[in-house]
Amino acid sequence: MQSLAKRQRGILQCSRVFLDEFKRRATSLSTNTNSSLFDHSLTGDPDSVVLVEGNASSRTVVLNRPSFLNALNSAVAYRLHKLYKNWEDTPDIGFVVMKGSGSRAFSAGGDIVAIRDFVQKGNIEECKEFFRNLYSFIYVLGTYLKPNVAILDGYTMGGAGGISIPGTFRVATDKTVFAIPETLIGYHPDAGASFYISRLPGYLGEYLALTGARLSGVEMIACGLATHYSQSTNVPLIEEHLRNLITDDPSVIETSLSNFSDLHYPDNSSVIRRIEMLDKCFKHDTVEEIMDALENEAAKTNDEWCHSTLKNLKYASPLSLKVTLRSIREGRFQSLDQCLSREYRMTLQGISGQISNDFCEGVRARMVDKDHAPKWDPPSLEHVSQDMVDRYFSPISATEPELDLPTKQREAFT
Repeated sequence: MQSLAKRQRGILQCSRVFLDEFKRRATSLSTNTNSSLFDHSLTGDPDSVVLVEGNASSRTVVLNRPSFLNALNSAVAYRLHKLYKNWEDTPDIGFVVMKGSGSRAFSAGGDIVAIRDFVQKGNIEECKEFFRNLYSFIYVLGTYLKPNVAILDGYTMGGAGGISIPGTFRVATDKTVFAIPETLIGYHPDAGASFYISRLPGYLGEYLALTGARLSGVEMIACGLATHYSQSTNVPLIEEHLRNLITDDPSVIETSLSNFSDLHYPDNSSVIRRIEMLDKCFKHDTVEEIMDALENEAAKTNDEWCHSTLKNLKYASPLSLKVTLRSIREGRFQSLDQCLSREYRMTLQGISGQISNDFCEGVRARMVDKDHAPKWDPPSLEHVSQDMVDRYFSPISATEPELDLPTKQREAFT
C-alpha cells in the first residue's frame, strides 16, 4: 500500500509539473512575438504568420492567421514582400501560389481591430509601417515578373483583393465571398482597390465600393475579378497539380487551371443581371444624385435590390461615401502606383482623426461592440463639406513623406 501511495504521489507531482509547464508555455505563447496568431496585433513573427511550402518549380505562401480569418498585419506584409522579392531573382522558382490557412477564408483583409487599437493608443507610426509594407507588396505583386496564382477559397475582403487581384491568376470557388466593405467602417477602399475596382464593367466598381456589397465566386468570374472558377472540393487537386508543375510559362499554368474550371452563370438575383439598372443609378457625379436615382427606381419598380442598396448607403459613413466616389473616379485614369500613392495619403488622413474619427467609430460599431449603430461625424451627406473631401486627398502634414515605390525599377500598370 505504501508503495502504491508513493507511486500515486509521484504521478500527482508529475501532473503538477506538467500543468505548470503547460501554463508557462501557454503564457509564453500569448505574450511572445507569435501572439499575432492568437490576438489582434499589427506585429508578430513573420515566419509564423506566413508559411512556405516548397514545390517542384514553385513556392506556395500560406497566410497563417486562421483564428482571425488570415487578417493582414505588418508581419504578414513584410514577409510577403521579402519572399516575393527573393523568389523573383531565383531561377529555379517558376511561379508562386498564395492561399489562406483554414477552411473559412483566403483573407479578411487588414486587421482593422488591431489598427484601431494602435490609433487609439497614439501609435500612428506602427500603422504607417503596416500600410507602407502592404502597399509596397501590392506594387511588387502588380509588377511581378513571374506568374502568381491566388486561390480565393473563402472570404476575400478588403485588402485581400489587393494581395491577389493585381496578380496573374485568381481562382474563385463556390465558397468565395468577395467584398470591399470599407465605407461601412468609416474608411475608404484601399490596397489598390481604386485601381482594379474602377476598371470593372460599367459602374459596377462604384456600386461595390460605395455599398460594400458582396460578390460570389461566380460573380467574380463574370465581371473579371477572378480568372478561373472551380468547386471548393477541387482545391486540393488544383494545389497538388500546381505543386508538381514544372514551368514558368503563364500559358501552361492557364491551361492547367482551366482543366479544373467549371462553367457557371450568375443566377437571376445577381447584381450582374441588373447591370443596366446599376449603371443608370451609379453613373451620376455625386452620392446624392446616385441615391436620388435609386429612390426613383425603387418607387417605380419596388425592386428589392434598390431598397437593399439604399439601406447600405444610408448605413455607411457619409464622409467615406464622398471620398470613395472621388477615389474610384480618379483611379479609373491612374496607374497602379498613382492609385497606391493617393490611397496612402487618404489612409493617413482616415486614421489620423484630423478630419473625422469615423474609422475608429466604424470599427467599434461593427467589429468591437457590434451594436451596428455608428455615430458618424459628419452625420449626414449634407454636412460633408467640399473642404473635408479635399483635405482627405492631401498629405496629413507638409513634412509627411509620400509612399516610396520603386517605379523606376518596376513599370507600373496603367
